[in-house]
Amino acid sequence: MQKETNDIAVIGAGPAGLSAAEILSEAGHAVVVYDQMPSPARKFLMAGRSGLNLTHAEPLAGFLTRYGAAKDWLAPCVTAFPPSALRRWAEALGQPCFTGSSGRVFPEAMKASPLLRAWLARLAARGVVFALRHRWIGWSEGGGPCFETPAGAYSHPGRNVVLALGGASWPRLGSDGGWTDLLPPGSVSPLQPANCGFRTALPMAFHQRFEGTILHAVTLCAEGQRARGDVTITRSGLEGAPVYRLAAALRARIAGSGSARLLVDLRPGMEAGELATRLERGRARESLSNRLRRIGLAPAARFLLHEAQAQGGGEAARAQEGGRFSSLADTIKSCPVILTAPDSLSRAISTAGGVRRAVLDDAFMLRDRPGVFVAGEMLDWEAPTGGYLLQACFATGRAAGEGMKAWLAARQDGAGASAIEGGTVSPKADLPPELG
Repeated sequence: MQKETNDIAVIGAGPAGLSAAEILSEAGHAVVVYDQMPSPARKFLMAGRSGLNLTHAEPLAGFLTRYGAAKDWLAPCVTAFPPSALRRWAEALGQPCFTGSSGRVFPEAMKASPLLRAWLARLAARGVVFALRHRWIGWSEGGGPCFETPAGAYSHPGRNVVLALGGASWPRLGSDGGWTDLLPPGSVSPLQPANCGFRTALPMAFHQRFEGTILHAVTLCAEGQRARGDVTITRSGLEGAPVYRLAAALRARIAGSGSARLLVDLRPGMEAGELATRLERGRARESLSNRLRRIGLAPAARFLLHEAQAQGGGEAARAQEGGRFSSLADTIKSCPVILTAPDSLSRAISTAGGVRRAVLDDAFMLRDRPGVFVAGEMLDWEAPTGGYLLQACFATGRAAGEGMKAWLAARQDGAGASAIEGGTVSPKADLPPELG
Protein backbone atom coordinates (compact mmCIF):
# COMPACT_ATOMS: atom_id res chain seq x y z
CA MET A 1 0.00 0.00 0.00
CA GLN A 2 1.34 3.42 -0.95
CA LYS A 3 2.09 5.88 1.79
CA GLU A 4 -0.23 8.89 1.71
CA THR A 5 1.44 12.14 0.67
CA ASN A 6 0.63 15.82 0.60
CA ASP A 7 1.21 15.98 -3.16
CA ILE A 8 -1.70 17.68 -4.89
CA ALA A 9 -3.24 15.97 -7.90
CA VAL A 10 -4.49 18.31 -10.60
CA ILE A 11 -6.52 16.28 -13.08
CA GLY A 12 -6.71 17.99 -16.44
CA ALA A 13 -3.89 19.85 -18.20
CA GLY A 14 -5.96 22.61 -19.81
CA PRO A 15 -5.93 26.30 -18.81
CA ALA A 16 -7.98 25.73 -15.64
CA GLY A 17 -5.83 22.86 -14.37
CA LEU A 18 -2.55 24.56 -15.25
CA SER A 19 -3.74 27.75 -13.55
CA ALA A 20 -4.47 25.83 -10.35
CA ALA A 21 -1.07 24.14 -10.59
CA GLU A 22 0.58 27.52 -11.01
CA ILE A 23 -1.02 28.97 -7.88
CA LEU A 24 -0.20 25.90 -5.79
CA SER A 25 3.36 25.41 -7.00
CA GLU A 26 4.07 29.11 -6.47
CA ALA A 27 3.08 28.57 -2.84
CA GLY A 28 5.60 25.72 -2.56
CA HIS A 29 3.25 22.75 -2.83
CA ALA A 30 4.23 19.59 -4.71
CA VAL A 31 1.88 19.24 -7.68
CA VAL A 32 1.30 16.40 -10.13
CA VAL A 33 -0.77 17.25 -13.22
CA TYR A 34 -2.55 14.24 -14.70
CA ASP A 35 -4.09 14.14 -18.16
CA GLN A 36 -5.44 11.33 -20.31
CA MET A 37 -3.92 12.74 -23.51
CA PRO A 38 -0.31 12.27 -24.68
CA SER A 39 0.39 16.01 -24.36
CA PRO A 40 -1.05 18.89 -22.33
CA ALA A 41 -3.57 21.56 -23.29
CA ARG A 42 -4.62 20.14 -26.64
CA LYS A 43 -7.89 22.09 -26.82
CA PHE A 44 -5.99 25.26 -25.88
CA LEU A 45 -3.64 24.64 -28.79
CA MET A 46 -6.61 24.12 -31.09
CA ALA A 47 -8.01 27.49 -29.98
CA GLY A 48 -4.70 28.98 -31.06
CA ARG A 49 -5.36 27.99 -34.65
CA SER A 50 -7.84 30.85 -34.90
CA GLY A 51 -5.55 33.32 -33.14
CA LEU A 52 -6.11 32.43 -29.45
CA ASN A 53 -8.75 34.89 -28.27
CA LEU A 54 -7.62 35.07 -24.64
CA THR A 55 -10.14 37.56 -23.28
CA HIS A 56 -12.11 40.70 -24.12
CA ALA A 57 -11.44 44.37 -23.43
CA GLU A 58 -14.97 45.48 -22.58
CA PRO A 59 -15.52 47.05 -19.13
CA LEU A 60 -15.76 44.48 -16.36
CA ALA A 61 -19.40 45.24 -15.48
CA GLY A 62 -20.51 44.37 -19.00
CA PHE A 63 -18.02 41.51 -19.22
CA LEU A 64 -19.58 39.76 -16.23
CA THR A 65 -23.07 39.84 -17.77
CA ARG A 66 -21.81 37.47 -20.47
CA TYR A 67 -22.00 34.64 -17.92
CA GLY A 68 -25.78 34.91 -17.72
CA ALA A 69 -27.27 32.96 -14.82
CA ALA A 70 -23.76 32.19 -13.50
CA LYS A 71 -22.77 35.87 -13.30
CA ASP A 72 -23.01 36.15 -9.50
CA TRP A 73 -21.21 32.84 -9.04
CA LEU A 74 -18.26 33.67 -11.28
CA ALA A 75 -18.02 37.38 -10.51
CA PRO A 76 -15.71 37.02 -7.47
CA CYS A 77 -13.08 34.93 -9.26
CA VAL A 78 -13.22 36.91 -12.52
CA THR A 79 -12.97 40.14 -10.53
CA ALA A 80 -9.97 38.72 -8.66
CA PHE A 81 -8.31 37.80 -11.97
CA PRO A 82 -9.86 40.16 -14.54
CA PRO A 83 -9.04 40.52 -18.24
CA SER A 84 -6.33 43.09 -17.51
CA ALA A 85 -4.60 40.61 -15.18
CA LEU A 86 -4.80 37.82 -17.76
CA ARG A 87 -3.20 40.10 -20.31
CA ARG A 88 -0.38 41.04 -17.92
CA TRP A 89 0.12 37.35 -17.13
CA ALA A 90 0.55 36.49 -20.82
CA GLU A 91 2.92 39.40 -21.36
CA ALA A 92 5.01 38.29 -18.36
CA LEU A 93 5.46 35.00 -20.20
CA GLY A 94 6.89 36.90 -23.17
CA GLN A 95 3.68 37.09 -25.19
CA PRO A 96 2.60 40.71 -25.77
CA CYS A 97 -1.08 41.12 -26.60
CA PHE A 98 -3.20 43.45 -28.69
CA THR A 99 -6.87 44.37 -28.78
CA GLY A 100 -8.68 43.88 -32.08
CA SER A 101 -11.33 46.19 -33.50
CA SER A 102 -14.08 44.08 -31.90
CA GLY A 103 -12.48 44.33 -28.45
CA ARG A 104 -11.13 40.79 -28.49
CA VAL A 105 -7.66 40.34 -27.01
CA PHE A 106 -5.06 38.16 -28.75
CA PRO A 107 -1.35 37.44 -28.31
CA GLU A 108 0.65 39.13 -31.05
CA ALA A 109 1.92 35.70 -32.10
CA MET A 110 -1.71 34.79 -32.95
CA LYS A 111 -1.18 31.23 -31.75
CA ALA A 112 -1.08 29.30 -28.49
CA SER A 113 2.15 27.31 -28.71
CA PRO A 114 4.65 30.05 -27.67
CA LEU A 115 2.52 30.95 -24.65
CA LEU A 116 1.99 27.33 -23.65
CA ARG A 117 5.67 26.52 -24.07
CA ALA A 118 6.68 29.37 -21.75
CA TRP A 119 3.96 28.44 -19.26
CA LEU A 120 5.00 24.80 -19.07
CA ALA A 121 8.62 25.84 -18.62
CA ARG A 122 7.62 28.04 -15.69
CA LEU A 123 5.66 25.21 -14.09
CA ALA A 124 8.53 22.77 -14.58
CA ALA A 125 10.90 25.24 -12.93
CA ARG A 126 8.60 25.22 -9.91
CA GLY A 127 8.69 21.45 -9.70
CA VAL A 128 5.34 20.64 -11.29
CA VAL A 129 5.34 17.10 -12.68
CA PHE A 130 3.18 15.84 -15.55
CA ALA A 131 1.72 12.33 -15.68
CA LEU A 132 0.28 11.95 -19.16
CA ARG A 133 -1.81 9.15 -20.64
CA HIS A 134 -3.43 8.84 -17.22
CA ARG A 135 -7.22 8.57 -17.49
CA TRP A 136 -9.12 9.26 -14.28
CA ILE A 137 -11.45 6.35 -13.47
CA GLY A 138 -12.57 7.03 -9.89
CA TRP A 139 -11.41 6.96 -6.29
CA SER A 140 -9.30 4.52 -4.30
CA GLU A 141 -10.30 3.06 -0.95
CA GLY A 142 -8.03 5.64 0.64
CA GLY A 143 -9.89 8.49 -1.06
CA GLY A 144 -7.33 9.42 -3.70
CA PRO A 145 -7.90 9.45 -7.45
CA CYS A 146 -7.30 6.29 -9.51
CA PHE A 147 -6.06 6.24 -13.09
CA GLU A 148 -5.92 3.90 -16.02
CA THR A 149 -2.49 4.11 -17.66
CA PRO A 150 -0.58 2.22 -20.38
CA ALA A 151 1.30 0.47 -17.57
CA GLY A 152 -1.87 -0.50 -15.71
CA ALA A 153 -3.88 0.94 -12.85
CA TYR A 154 -2.33 3.64 -10.69
CA SER A 155 -3.59 5.43 -7.57
CA HIS A 156 -2.35 8.85 -6.55
CA PRO A 157 -1.20 8.57 -2.93
CA GLY A 158 -3.04 11.64 -1.68
CA ARG A 159 -6.55 13.03 -1.32
CA ASN A 160 -6.02 16.70 -2.23
CA VAL A 161 -7.31 17.08 -5.77
CA VAL A 162 -8.26 19.75 -8.30
CA LEU A 163 -10.60 18.43 -10.98
CA ALA A 164 -10.33 20.35 -14.26
CA LEU A 165 -11.32 17.85 -16.94
CA GLY A 166 -13.28 20.21 -19.19
CA GLY A 167 -16.72 19.69 -20.67
CA ALA A 168 -17.71 17.32 -23.45
CA SER A 169 -16.97 19.26 -26.61
CA TRP A 170 -14.00 18.30 -28.81
CA PRO A 171 -13.74 14.78 -27.32
CA ARG A 172 -10.82 13.88 -29.58
CA LEU A 173 -8.80 16.54 -27.75
CA GLY A 174 -9.57 15.05 -24.34
CA SER A 175 -12.76 16.77 -23.18
CA ASP A 176 -15.14 13.82 -23.46
CA GLY A 177 -17.32 14.32 -20.37
CA GLY A 178 -16.51 10.83 -19.07
CA TRP A 179 -16.07 12.25 -15.58
CA THR A 180 -19.82 12.83 -15.14
CA ASP A 181 -20.32 9.20 -14.07
CA LEU A 182 -17.62 9.48 -11.40
CA LEU A 183 -19.37 12.13 -9.31
CA PRO A 184 -22.41 11.58 -7.05
CA PRO A 185 -25.84 11.43 -8.74
CA GLY A 186 -27.52 14.82 -8.81
CA SER A 187 -24.29 16.77 -8.52
CA VAL A 188 -23.97 17.42 -12.26
CA SER A 189 -26.37 19.32 -14.52
CA PRO A 190 -26.65 17.47 -17.85
CA LEU A 191 -23.99 18.51 -20.33
CA GLN A 192 -25.39 20.28 -23.38
CA PRO A 193 -23.83 21.89 -26.45
CA ALA A 194 -23.08 25.60 -26.10
CA ASN A 195 -21.63 27.95 -28.70
CA CYS A 196 -23.01 25.57 -31.27
CA GLY A 197 -24.84 25.56 -34.55
CA PHE A 198 -28.49 24.61 -34.92
CA ARG A 199 -30.32 22.40 -37.37
CA THR A 200 -33.11 23.98 -39.38
CA ALA A 201 -36.42 22.89 -40.86
CA LEU A 202 -35.35 24.30 -44.23
CA PRO A 203 -35.39 21.96 -47.25
CA MET A 204 -32.31 19.79 -47.62
CA ALA A 205 -31.90 21.31 -51.10
CA PHE A 206 -31.08 24.64 -49.44
CA HIS A 207 -28.28 23.14 -47.36
CA GLN A 208 -26.92 21.04 -50.20
CA ARG A 209 -26.78 24.06 -52.50
CA PHE A 210 -25.44 26.62 -50.06
CA GLU A 211 -23.31 24.58 -47.62
CA GLY A 212 -20.32 26.73 -46.67
CA THR A 213 -21.97 29.95 -47.88
CA ILE A 214 -21.79 32.91 -45.50
CA LEU A 215 -24.67 35.29 -44.86
CA HIS A 216 -22.60 38.39 -44.23
CA ALA A 217 -23.40 40.89 -41.46
CA VAL A 218 -26.96 39.77 -40.77
CA THR A 219 -28.82 40.45 -37.54
CA LEU A 220 -30.49 37.59 -35.68
CA CYS A 221 -33.32 37.92 -33.20
CA ALA A 222 -34.73 35.24 -30.90
CA GLU A 223 -36.36 35.19 -27.49
CA GLY A 224 -35.97 38.97 -27.15
CA GLN A 225 -32.23 38.89 -27.83
CA ARG A 226 -30.32 40.22 -30.83
CA ALA A 227 -26.89 39.45 -32.29
CA ARG A 228 -25.18 40.59 -35.48
CA GLY A 229 -22.42 39.03 -37.55
CA ASP A 230 -21.65 36.44 -40.20
CA VAL A 231 -23.70 33.24 -40.29
CA THR A 232 -22.43 30.13 -42.08
CA ILE A 233 -24.79 27.67 -43.74
CA THR A 234 -23.85 24.09 -42.86
CA ARG A 235 -24.92 20.71 -44.17
CA SER A 236 -27.97 20.72 -41.92
CA GLY A 237 -28.20 24.09 -40.21
CA LEU A 238 -26.67 27.45 -39.34
CA GLU A 239 -23.64 28.39 -37.25
CA GLY A 240 -21.48 31.40 -36.48
CA ALA A 241 -20.83 33.96 -33.75
CA PRO A 242 -24.32 35.52 -33.68
CA VAL A 243 -25.89 32.05 -33.53
CA TYR A 244 -23.61 31.16 -30.63
CA ARG A 245 -24.57 34.36 -28.82
CA LEU A 246 -28.22 33.27 -28.87
CA ALA A 247 -27.53 29.57 -28.27
CA ALA A 248 -28.65 29.38 -24.63
CA ALA A 249 -32.02 30.99 -25.38
CA LEU A 250 -32.54 28.92 -28.52
CA ARG A 251 -31.61 25.70 -26.73
CA ALA A 252 -34.07 26.44 -23.92
CA ARG A 253 -36.90 27.21 -26.35
CA ILE A 254 -36.29 23.99 -28.30
CA ALA A 255 -36.20 21.97 -25.07
CA GLY A 256 -39.54 23.43 -24.02
CA SER A 257 -41.38 23.67 -27.33
CA GLY A 258 -39.63 21.34 -29.76
CA SER A 259 -38.46 24.15 -32.03
CA ALA A 260 -37.35 27.78 -31.96
CA ARG A 261 -38.15 30.67 -34.31
CA LEU A 262 -35.13 32.65 -35.43
CA LEU A 263 -35.73 35.96 -37.21
CA VAL A 264 -33.05 37.03 -39.67
CA ASP A 265 -32.62 40.63 -40.78
CA LEU A 266 -31.14 40.09 -44.22
CA ARG A 267 -30.41 43.81 -44.78
CA PRO A 268 -29.68 45.32 -41.34
CA GLY A 269 -28.17 48.47 -42.83
CA MET A 270 -31.43 49.54 -44.46
CA GLU A 271 -34.82 50.35 -42.96
CA ALA A 272 -37.96 48.62 -44.21
CA GLY A 273 -39.34 51.81 -45.74
CA GLU A 274 -36.20 52.38 -47.78
CA LEU A 275 -36.20 48.75 -48.88
CA ALA A 276 -39.81 49.03 -50.06
CA THR A 277 -39.01 52.19 -52.02
CA ARG A 278 -35.99 50.64 -53.72
CA LEU A 279 -37.90 47.46 -54.51
CA GLU A 280 -40.66 49.47 -56.16
CA ARG A 281 -38.27 51.25 -58.50
CA GLY A 282 -37.75 49.84 -61.96
CA ARG A 283 -39.86 48.59 -64.81
CA ALA A 284 -43.34 47.39 -64.04
CA ARG A 285 -42.60 43.92 -65.43
CA GLU A 286 -39.21 43.53 -63.75
CA SER A 287 -38.96 40.17 -62.01
CA LEU A 288 -38.93 39.91 -58.24
CA SER A 289 -35.59 38.09 -58.42
CA ASN A 290 -33.99 41.04 -60.20
CA ARG A 291 -35.45 43.49 -57.72
CA LEU A 292 -34.04 41.49 -54.82
CA ARG A 293 -30.68 41.29 -56.55
CA ARG A 294 -30.65 45.07 -56.94
CA ILE A 295 -30.99 45.62 -53.19
CA GLY A 296 -28.02 43.36 -52.52
CA LEU A 297 -29.60 40.06 -51.51
CA ALA A 298 -27.31 37.14 -52.31
CA PRO A 299 -28.73 33.88 -53.70
CA ALA A 300 -28.84 32.19 -50.28
CA ALA A 301 -30.72 35.15 -48.79
CA ARG A 302 -33.17 35.12 -51.70
CA PHE A 303 -33.77 31.41 -51.10
CA LEU A 304 -34.55 32.09 -47.42
CA LEU A 305 -36.95 34.84 -48.43
CA HIS A 306 -38.66 32.54 -50.93
CA GLU A 307 -39.11 29.89 -48.23
CA ALA A 308 -40.55 32.46 -45.84
CA GLN A 309 -43.02 33.57 -48.51
CA ALA A 310 -44.00 29.97 -49.22
CA GLN A 311 -44.59 29.27 -45.53
CA GLY A 312 -46.59 32.47 -45.25
CA GLY A 313 -48.86 31.58 -48.12
CA GLY A 314 -47.22 33.97 -50.56
CA GLU A 315 -48.65 37.19 -49.08
CA ALA A 316 -45.48 39.12 -49.87
CA ALA A 317 -45.50 37.95 -53.48
CA ARG A 318 -49.16 38.91 -53.91
CA ALA A 319 -48.45 42.30 -52.39
CA GLN A 320 -45.62 42.78 -54.89
CA GLU A 321 -47.92 41.88 -57.75
CA GLY A 322 -50.23 44.65 -56.64
CA GLY A 323 -47.38 47.14 -56.63
CA ARG A 324 -46.97 47.24 -52.87
CA PHE A 325 -43.62 46.14 -51.47
CA SER A 326 -43.97 46.99 -47.79
CA SER A 327 -44.88 43.43 -46.78
CA LEU A 328 -41.93 42.02 -48.70
CA ALA A 329 -39.60 44.56 -47.11
CA ASP A 330 -40.90 43.58 -43.67
CA THR A 331 -40.08 39.93 -44.41
CA ILE A 332 -36.56 40.87 -45.53
CA LYS A 333 -36.09 42.64 -42.20
CA SER A 334 -37.52 39.74 -40.23
CA CYS A 335 -37.15 36.51 -42.21
CA PRO A 336 -38.24 33.52 -40.09
CA VAL A 337 -36.16 30.34 -39.90
CA ILE A 338 -37.34 27.42 -37.77
CA LEU A 339 -34.62 25.69 -35.75
CA THR A 340 -35.25 22.12 -34.66
CA ALA A 341 -32.22 21.03 -32.59
CA PRO A 342 -28.75 22.12 -31.52
CA ASP A 343 -25.77 20.44 -33.11
CA SER A 344 -24.21 17.50 -31.25
CA LEU A 345 -21.90 17.97 -28.28
CA SER A 346 -18.95 16.78 -30.33
CA ARG A 347 -19.45 19.68 -32.78
CA ALA A 348 -19.93 22.36 -30.13
CA ILE A 349 -17.22 24.84 -29.21
CA SER A 350 -18.03 24.57 -25.52
CA THR A 351 -20.39 22.92 -23.06
CA ALA A 352 -23.26 24.07 -20.88
CA GLY A 353 -24.08 22.20 -17.68
CA GLY A 354 -21.59 20.66 -15.29
CA VAL A 355 -20.94 20.47 -11.57
CA ARG A 356 -23.74 22.36 -9.83
CA ARG A 357 -23.06 25.40 -7.68
CA ALA A 358 -25.09 23.89 -4.82
CA VAL A 359 -22.62 21.02 -4.30
CA LEU A 360 -19.61 23.38 -4.02
CA ASP A 361 -18.56 25.89 -1.42
CA ASP A 362 -17.45 29.43 -2.27
CA ALA A 363 -13.90 28.20 -2.91
CA PHE A 364 -15.11 25.61 -5.48
CA MET A 365 -14.58 22.66 -3.09
CA LEU A 366 -17.01 19.74 -3.19
CA ARG A 367 -19.05 19.83 0.01
CA ASP A 368 -19.25 16.04 0.30
CA ARG A 369 -15.58 15.45 -0.52
CA PRO A 370 -13.37 17.88 1.42
CA GLY A 371 -10.06 18.56 -0.27
CA VAL A 372 -11.44 18.11 -3.80
CA PHE A 373 -11.89 21.29 -5.84
CA VAL A 374 -13.43 21.80 -9.28
CA ALA A 375 -12.53 24.36 -11.95
CA GLY A 376 -13.02 25.37 -15.55
CA GLU A 377 -15.60 24.04 -17.96
CA MET A 378 -16.51 21.21 -15.58
CA LEU A 379 -18.52 23.82 -13.66
CA ASP A 380 -22.15 24.61 -14.52
CA TRP A 381 -21.79 27.82 -16.53
CA GLU A 382 -21.62 28.93 -20.13
CA ALA A 383 -20.56 32.03 -22.04
CA PRO A 384 -20.36 33.20 -25.64
CA THR A 385 -17.20 33.19 -27.68
CA GLY A 386 -15.13 36.35 -27.65
CA GLY A 387 -12.67 35.60 -24.85
CA TYR A 388 -15.20 34.96 -22.10
CA LEU A 389 -14.67 31.19 -22.06
CA LEU A 390 -10.91 31.20 -21.58
CA GLN A 391 -11.13 34.07 -19.08
CA ALA A 392 -13.42 32.04 -16.82
CA CYS A 393 -11.27 28.92 -17.18
CA PHE A 394 -8.17 30.82 -16.07
CA ALA A 395 -10.06 32.61 -13.28
CA THR A 396 -11.79 29.54 -11.83
CA GLY A 397 -8.56 27.54 -12.05
CA ARG A 398 -6.73 30.16 -10.05
CA ALA A 399 -9.64 30.41 -7.59
CA ALA A 400 -9.61 26.64 -7.05
CA GLY A 401 -5.85 26.82 -6.50
CA GLU A 402 -6.30 29.58 -3.95
CA GLY A 403 -9.09 27.58 -2.31
CA MET A 404 -6.87 24.51 -2.04
CA LYS A 405 -4.05 26.62 -0.66
CA ALA A 406 -6.32 28.06 2.04
CA TRP A 407 -7.75 24.61 2.80
CA LEU A 408 -4.30 23.14 3.35
CA ALA A 409 -3.22 26.07 5.48
CA ALA A 410 -6.31 25.68 7.66
CA ARG A 411 -5.62 21.99 8.17
CA GLN A 412 -1.96 22.72 8.90
CA ASP A 413 -0.86 19.44 7.39
CA GLY A 414 2.72 18.52 8.06
CA ALA A 415 5.13 17.85 5.24
CA GLY A 416 4.51 14.38 3.86
CA ALA A 417 6.46 12.10 1.64
CA SER A 418 6.54 13.03 -2.01
CA ALA A 419 5.24 10.82 -4.78
CA ILE A 420 7.50 12.78 -7.10
CA GLU A 421 10.56 11.72 -5.11
CA GLY A 422 9.27 8.16 -5.26
CA GLY A 423 9.52 8.24 -9.03
CA THR A 424 5.93 7.16 -9.61
CA VAL A 425 5.33 9.65 -12.42
CA SER A 426 7.31 11.01 -15.30
CA PRO A 427 9.16 14.28 -14.58
CA LYS A 428 8.66 15.49 -18.14
CA ALA A 429 5.56 16.11 -20.21
CA ASP A 430 5.51 14.39 -23.58
CA LEU A 431 5.01 17.54 -25.63
CA PRO A 432 3.62 17.62 -29.17
CA PRO A 433 6.07 18.56 -31.96
CA GLU A 434 5.10 22.23 -31.97
CA LEU A 435 6.19 22.46 -28.32
CA GLY A 436 9.29 20.33 -28.50
